[in-house]
Amino acid sequence: MIRRSLFAALAVLTLGGCSAISHWSQAAGGHLAVVRAARPVPEVLADPATPVDLAERLRLSQQMRDFASTRLALPDNSSYRRYADLGRPAVVWNVIAAPEFGLDLKTWCYPIMGCAGYQGWFDLEEAKQRAKALKAEGWEVQVQAIPAYSSLGWSRLFGGDPLLNTFIRYPEGELAAMLFHELAHQRVYVADDTGFNEAYASAVELIGARQWLADKPAALAEFEAGRERRARFLKLAREGRERLLQAYAGPTESRAAAKAAVMADLRERAPREAPGYEAWFQRANNASFAILAAYDELVPAFERLFEREGRNWARFHAAVEALKPLSRDERRATLMAQGGPADEPDPAPRQTR
Repeated sequence: MIRRSLFAALAVLTLGGCSAISHWSQAAGGHLAVVRAARPVPEVLADPATPVDLAERLRLSQQMRDFASTRLALPDNSSYRRYADLGRPAVVWNVIAAPEFGLDLKTWCYPIMGCAGYQGWFDLEEAKQRAKALKAEGWEVQVQAIPAYSSLGWSRLFGGDPLLNTFIRYPEGELAAMLFHELAHQRVYVADDTGFNEAYASAVELIGARQWLADKPAALAEFEAGRERRARFLKLAREGRERLLQAYAGPTESRAAAKAAVMADLRERAPREAPGYEAWFQRANNASFAILAAYDELVPAFERLFEREGRNWARFHAAVEALKPLSRDERRATLMAQGGPADEPDPAPRQTR
């Protein structure tokens, strides 16, 4: 599963230009529509029309929500205490773009949240129109369906970020991972550093979900099997990314042929080496490989930092937050230096419930 976050729909207030105003308008309106659709979980549970399976998932989500604050030192606020059925399969659609012969994401900059390598739209057709315009400018583009986003805590005045029909029926481990990931964005967020933010939240989701599932062997086995499939996918995708970078560093006249050869090889190997992700490789382009790196590249360093901090969540979050004032390059260098081997590494996930 490739995901994840569109940040702060209230914060995507782009400045200047008709297209910027259009994006601001749909972002603000779309977020407020999500907020208005949400009802407190106890109210939904008391509603006789609520399906039994949904009620079960909502109760489980509240246990996860409590666990996030009491055990993972994530924010204790109103987020994920309400539920909304949006009547659609995604809450937003992210438009991402990269050059024809490069893996640097096109970025959009917003007040409060800084710059990000994607632009979110609450309407699929509007996202497709934006993608079409970018393609006409020569960009390689993908439109990704996004199941959840974090408002970075700014929605607390409106009841917080809600649970949504777009992810509430995920398998237990992935539901926990989703909630922990989005709450992590509320705990630590660095403007203008998508890769840092996403890798931190991805590390929190992985470690946190394993702790949540530690006394649920069947659900933990299902979660680990899914993550193993994802690891195989990431291995092949990383190889492809490196080969594409090499192709783009070569002579200009050979780049197109080299790129085509890499893509053809990856698509041929995917069924064997990354089963379940064949469709991703079939539609992949430079935008796909570029956005993937934002979620994956720094995760091992954050995992090592968690071990170094004695698997203590409060200390871990504080260590991450201490990196915020640094420049982007200094932040990465310091993270890599701090995320060295722990004094007493413990490869087995532990449970502190």
